Amino acid sequence: MELPGLAFAVWTFICFYASVDGYPSGKVRAACTSMIPCHGSSPQPTPQHTITVNATEFKPGDSIEVRLSGPDFEGFFIQARNAEDLDSPAVGSFLLADRRYSQLLTCSHTKNSAVSHTNKTKKKYVKVYWIAPEEAPKHVQFLATVVKKYKTFWVKIPGPIVSRPNALSPTTPLSATSEAVSTSHPVSYLSKPFNASGCGSLKFCIRNPSNCDPGSAFCFFLSFQQEKISVLIEMSGPSEGYLAFALSHDQWMGGDDLYLCVNEDHRIHVSTAYLRGRSPPALDSENALEGVSWRLADGLLQCSFKRRIYLPAYKGRFNLDASYYIFLADGEVSEGGLIHKHHRQPLITNGKYNVTGLPKDIGGSRSPRLIKAHGALMFVAWITTVSIGVIVARFFKPVWSHSFLFGKEMWFQVHRMLMLTTVILTSISFVLPFIYRRGWSQQAGFHPYLGCTVMALAIFQPLLAGFRPSRHAPRRQLFNWFHWSTGTTARILAVVTMFLGMDLPVLDLPDPWDTYTMIGFVAWHVSIDVLLEIHSYCLIRKVEVIEDDRVQILQSLTSAEAEGRLFKHIVLTIYVCGNIIFLIAFLTAVDQI
Repeated sequence: MELPGLAFAVWTFICFYASVDGYPSGKVRAACTSMIPCHGSSPQPTPQHTITVNATEFKPGDSIEVRLSGPDFEGFFIQARNAEDLDSPAVGSFLLADRRYSQLLTCSHTKNSAVSHTNKTKKKYVKVYWIAPEEAPKHVQFLATVVKKYKTFWVKIPGPIVSRPNALSPTTPLSATSEAVSTSHPVSYLSKPFNASGCGSLKFCIRNPSNCDPGSAFCFFLSFQQEKISVLIEMSGPSEGYLAFALSHDQWMGGDDLYLCVNEDHRIHVSTAYLRGRSPPALDSENALEGVSWRLADGLLQCSFKRRIYLPAYKGRFNLDASYYIFLADGEVSEGGLIHKHHRQPLITNGKYNVTGLPKDIGGSRSPRLIKAHGALMFVAWITTVSIGVIVARFFKPVWSHSFLFGKEMWFQVHRMLMLTTVILTSISFVLPFIYRRGWSQQAGFHPYLGCTVMALAIFQPLLAGFRPSRHAPRRQLFNWFHWSTGTTARILAVVTMFLGMDLPVLDLPDPWDTYTMIGFVAWHVSIDVLLEIHSYCLIRKVEVIEDDRVQILQSLTSAEAEGRLFKHIVLTIYVCGNIIFLIAFLTAVDQI
């Protein structure tokens, strides 16, 4: 059982978070096998630190002093292993000389079989004692990983070999000057950007926007090309932080096989990870990728690597001969390799695909179809039908008062039809996000709360209209004001809700185009409303006042309104056409995301 530790350190061997941060306590049991810090950087080739011991032979139960020393360092990890099989589990146990700077860990189910730091205080040396076990190999070698700074570290620095009495020399010991371990495959630099040649014929490609050139500054590109038992993967996009793609069994984040290309100080590090739920990814300490290459130029981050189709030895790596949804995301990386959540919705394929199957050249969507439908239906309802319905009821009563449709005045029938259409569209649209999210969204801010309020008001309005008093009833004036205020409140809240919804990452409308479009529509509607109000006022003022013996003869309001029939029809036609233009622009933008 490991000892508790609460102090901070610089390095780690396991990453529970996408930030690539190390565990501050030095508890790194998950990396007992590899001894590799998960810092997103490559280890230094030539060790600067040395391991010394006070004995060269041991018997079971013997205590050997082990000393790690060298230039100032912050973190360390020490083990003893079979010198003839350095991939074998840790051997023996340790005792501490100073509990302020070191702690005991359990590796390979062997209690106290490793030692690590407890804080990031700079150290020049560390001393511990190794206790030889009863059943020890003939030759034991001490290994150490040392972290000087976060991105400067050495892995499996080889130390002295101690042996049982009369044991023959080990066959292939690690010399103290050799490179301790190969922790990453060679990395090369791409001399030119990717291209889309072979997409759909030789390789499986995903491009966003569709058919874009991978060398352009706005194109996100991902390709898979099978090469016997491996797959060559190319990933490209306009990102100064990181690019990542994931293989998923569904269109939800969680339980996914993730691959990241991370830009740290203008160097690209390629890592694998496994996504658990909506938590940040846990980067793997061991990398299953080969042939890593990268390029960072012209605002594009590009990386390529190979991966075997089957990787049974690596937990969390999916077989590449099955069908998956494919995610493609980008985001920012802060100092120290901290990976932030993608600032917009990932690109997701519309279906499952087998990347080693028939080559295809496809696109994807950054907004799920249900959310697209939700936005489109709400826009139609509250930008088109309800707006026209209000204009008709407000200004066309005198114009259409003598025209009838299905036994009722035409203005009333048109108004009622448009408002019922609004309620139906709003009701359908209202349930779509709940179906997509499988419940309430905690990520959408005030948008869902205001949306529920608008839905309630939209249903309340037709119910209220069902209790409308007769035209000359005393309560009719009260009804009119209540009906108007409820409808106006619903419209204002609907517009505010749409403003908030358009900025949500799940819809990913082009910013600031979406905001300008909504502002344009509001200005358009207000200007038409003001124009018709001015026209109505002018008609009222256009009266003949004949003063004769204090007698006034006023032209009736109804007759005055009738004189403006042509003007109002022209304005209504222009208004409807303008709304249709706004609607087409919005639906086109939604269809392209």
